[in-house]
Amino acid sequence: MFIGEYEHSLDSKNRIIIPSKFRESLGSNFILTKGLDKCLYVYTKEQWHILEKKMEKLPLTNKSARAFVRFFFSGANELNTDKQGRALIPQSLLEYAIIKKDVVSIGVSNRIEIWSKENWIEYNNSNIDFDNIAEKMSDLGI
Repeated sequence: MFIGEYEHSLDSKNRIIIPSKFRESLGSNFILTKGLDKCLYVYTKEQWHILEKKMEKLPLTNKSARAFVRFFFSGANELNTDKQGRALIPQSLLEYAIIKKDVVSIGVSNRIEIWSKENWIEYNNSNIDFDNIAEKMSDLGI
């Protein structure tokens, strides 16, 4: 399980350090893809395969399902960390997530999200109605 929030910066070669608290569970080989809310999602290979199986079951005839699968898989890249725990982020994903220098990595249960620091601050200051969200979560059994 991934939890916590960590700030760091891209280096001159567009690499980020995967926080050491995440590395053990993540392993040295993982999947990075476009996420929702202009962030990037990082999955272990095991979690990625679980998502693949779920998405394979989506109906090809459903336009929204096709669009989501395209979005999710077209940005996917298999990455490795080097000996210092750094991973090279592809330019297309940096552009998608508007990551220029400062980065925030957060643990979100079965995945890691990588945000530009500016987008993370904006998201947290966006007046999200957490009380309303909490009420809706009860409808989902949480």
